Amino acid sequence: MKRRAFLQTSAALAGSVAFEFSLAQTRSSVTASPEVTHWVVINPDNTVVIRVARSEMGQGSLTGLVQMVAEELECDLAKTSWEFASPNEHVKRKRIWGSMSTTGSSGIRTSQEYLRKSGAQAREMLVNAAAARWQAPASECVAANGVVAWKDKKLTYGELAGEASKLEPPKDVKLRDPKDWKVIGKSMPRVEIMDKVTGKPIYGADVQLPKMLHASIAQCPIFKGKVKSVDAKSAEKMRGVKGVVKTDTWVAVVADNWWRANQAVKALKVEWDGGEWSKASDATIMASFREGIAAKDLPRARSMGDAPGALASAAKVVEAEYTSPYLNHATMEPQTATAWFKNDGTLEVWSSTQNGEGSIAAAAEASGLALEKVEVHKMMLGGGFGRRGAGQDYIGQAVTIAKDFRGTPVKLLWSREEDMQHGYYRPASLVKMRAGLDADGKVVAMHTVIACPSVLAQFRPEAVEKGIDNISVRTFHDMTYTIPNQLVEYAMRNGHVPVGFWRAPGLQNSYYRECFIDEVAHAAGKDPLEFRLSLLKDGDKNKGVLQAVAKAAQWGEPLPAGVFRGIAQSDGFGSYTAMVAEVSVSGGRVKVHRVVGAIDSGYVVNPDMCVAQMQGNVIFNIGQLYEANTVKDGRIVESNFHDFPLPKLTEMPKVEVVLASTGGFWGGHGEPGALNVVPAILNAVYAATGKRVRTLPLKDGIVA
Repeated sequence: MKRRAFLQTSAALAGSVAFEFSLAQTRSSVTASPEVTHWVVINPDNTVVIRVARSEMGQGSLTGLVQMVAEELECDLAKTSWEFASPNEHVKRKRIWGSMSTTGSSGIRTSQEYLRKSGAQAREMLVNAAAARWQAPASECVAANGVVAWKDKKLTYGELAGEASKLEPPKDVKLRDPKDWKVIGKSMPRVEIMDKVTGKPIYGADVQLPKMLHASIAQCPIFKGKVKSVDAKSAEKMRGVKGVVKTDTWVAVVADNWWRANQAVKALKVEWDGGEWSKASDATIMASFREGIAAKDLPRARSMGDAPGALASAAKVVEAEYTSPYLNHATMEPQTATAWFKNDGTLEVWSSTQNGEGSIAAAAEASGLALEKVEVHKMMLGGGFGRRGAGQDYIGQAVTIAKDFRGTPVKLLWSREEDMQHGYYRPASLVKMRAGLDADGKVVAMHTVIACPSVLAQFRPEAVEKGIDNISVRTFHDMTYTIPNQLVEYAMRNGHVPVGFWRAPGLQNSYYRECFIDEVAHAAGKDPLEFRLSLLKDGDKNKGVLQAVAKAAQWGEPLPAGVFRGIAQSDGFGSYTAMVAEVSVSGGRVKVHRVVGAIDSGYVVNPDMCVAQMQGNVIFNIGQLYEANTVKDGRIVESNFHDFPLPKLTEMPKVEVVLASTGGFWGGHGEPGALNVVPAILNAVYAATGKRVRTLPLKDGIVA
């Protein structure tokens, strides 16, 4: 069967399923129909549009956000769709939709209360409108499935929306008890799934506008470097080229299609000035880290008891150093944005963004226009992983280029090489850990020194207090294990490589800590699971989720010959997680056969999507075993997927997920599962080989 025929047949089959949501084309607008609350728009035909302020990049939170409003609204799910809230209206209405940032697994957990409240407010307003029309007690009117009823009278939400929209939203509304939820907690189909099956959604790279021009860019390959000179004569003569835009740090070519623009960029003769960073390399960066590790009187991120003293008197001391490299986000869709300076003095931008507010701010800054004169259209994302959150460089570039072509839209699309070599990378780091054991094998002290660049220093310097970046020391400064004497020190080593919020920022520390805890367990002669359980108090949710994963993975039960288990546990992003990996090692190569992950996020909005997030975290983070971005002569060496390989289908293990939800709180799902993947696998590698992997990536994919 040909691909097109397959897609058509698949779509027809999918269409026969009774989906509980109808779907809306991705858009950012303010609907003319009555706005009952700023989150809920109801059309005369009784269809409901729920506004979404966060971004959708495949994680499924779009569906969860709609579910939370629908839970309290009592709408007809078959007639419910969605739309992205407008960043421009957000500015004009004084941030009425709250945060537009989709980072840190926060989309659902930090907006759940006001979204549910908005649904409840809209429902009560509709009920009050019906009661007023019937002159009936509102307490006797019942809203259900998009209809308000009283005795033998009924009115649809669509018939009541106009009157309801004129009422003042009630300040105090009672939200449903979790035991009464009808929509939250159900595995409902994703609201955009049919659109994606049929190719309907528009991603940033898909944007097409009348008379649109295309731009390709070349940035200084050495971070913090400058453009010294540009010879554009050959490029300007090439077919379709409309112009060349130059700044201090990059040069772009604009043409009538992107291929021609990109070919012309390659024809540019640019001389770059890398300055002092031209000689930077992995070796100089690691030397800087080692200098930091050895420094005296470092800022303390955590200090409990007397760790140095307890280590000095310990019966046994375990010591290890761990390192990991810079990592690009490697989103499938390269960075892209379309900017259109209109002749009326306004600016429109279309982009794949994790933060609509950040994008409109970046566009306004680059354009010199007031925020109110800028509109950002949020598109679907072809992957985000943090890259399209704080780093909005591509937005400013697109706007700067479009300035020279006022009245004509210009789409900037980075080449894969530009994307790979000009990211905001996960920080490389070096960590030194020492643990002390008493004569009974109990941990009495742990001293950790971390050397790495600071993400917060780059994006939120005000959040760096007393030399401490909480992201850089995550997992250590909030240690879950009950170790009486603890000291965590941080050596901030900022260099020229830009660093950013990579999926589960700071997760490399989970690799370090959980592998080192395994080392300590073996030094104490104890089982890695039992050792961890002994360090966690009864009632600690970390202990509960660790027990849940051990039971599901049948820890301690026999395995097939040549297969070994490893375990890890971490908490973060509002949730508690644990993982067991089953691996074999043949010829030094690691094969992951099975991964069992458990998570306690308190409440679960959509179980199916939460399971999918754990599965996605597993395959995404298996890549850490052999991915790396290396620095030579000041620049990133890797340029495409041939030298920065992503995990393949054949490397996907069987993944089993335990939703060990205890209720009572709201945790995230997009990132917590990432924390344990690498340490669980590498602890299993040790069980298989007796060799510790303390440096990533594996050279040539082989355990030495």
